[in-house]
Amino acid sequence: MTEREFRFGVVAGRAATGDEWAATARRAEGLGYDTLLVPDTLHTLSPFAALAAAAVVTTRLRVGTYVLSAPNRTPGLVAWEAETLQLISGGRFELGLGGGRPGAERDAEALGGDFGTPAERLARVGATIDAVRGLAKPPSVLVAASRPRMLRLAAERADTVALGLPPRTTEPELARTVEALRAAAGERFARLELHLNVAAVAPAPGDVPPWLSRMVGGDPVEMASAGGIAFLTGSPERIADLLCRRREEFDVSYVGVSGLFMEEFAPVIALLRA
Repeated sequence: MTEREFRFGVVAGRAATGDEWAATARRAEGLGYDTLLVPDTLHTLSPFAALAAAAVVTTRLRVGTYVLSAPNRTPGLVAWEAETLQLISGGRFELGLGGGRPGAERDAEALGGDFGTPAERLARVGATIDAVRGLAKPPSVLVAASRPRMLRLAAERADTVALGLPPRTTEPELARTVEALRAAAGERFARLELHLNVAAVAPAPGDVPPWLSRMVGGDPVEMASAGGIAFLTGSPERIADLLCRRREEFDVSYVGVSGLFMEEFAPVIALLRA
């Protein structure tokens, strides 16, 4: 299979002012990132509004949700928002969907939604994809998945699959998940883009900031030292080599990086684009 070109995304969702948010979008574009991705939590900016604002201050940067929690919005509402953002961005919108991260039930309750059972959330993701695919100019669809039923849905329906694995996951576990996705997708696997998210970039495992513990659910230094796939450590050259190997072995070509480490990862983009 021909290797896909790398794509790089910045995952960000907070700013003190509108000017600061606009500056984040412009900086991401200037550093060579392909997408600006906004989470769907009550602790971050509202994704569609934030992405619209980012789109109007950039020209090349694509914008996407990472990822919408399906219980928070009806499929029709998502399709309406997606159609509007496709127009505002000039076709640069990418829709990311998921069944809800751990703790997302509290957001759904606060927003007046019904979080539902795993089967109901899976059905909601499928219905949302149907609604969006029916648009005159539908965006590409990313589905975040790690468990068997969501992996099967992503294999059958998504353009991009975000492998929603815990930060401490090691490469052998990544390999098993990719193989499960490959088996579910069959011939369609060759058309899928695979995404992994990066929690931290640092010169060495010991340099990973301890304050990340709340975000990654444990000791980040320990996770990085044990080979957790969400941590990229070493020189830009070493990280670039690692990502090339992961693309070759696991078909992962789309890398999302926390906005907190946008600057640290930028030299890796320059190397891989050169």
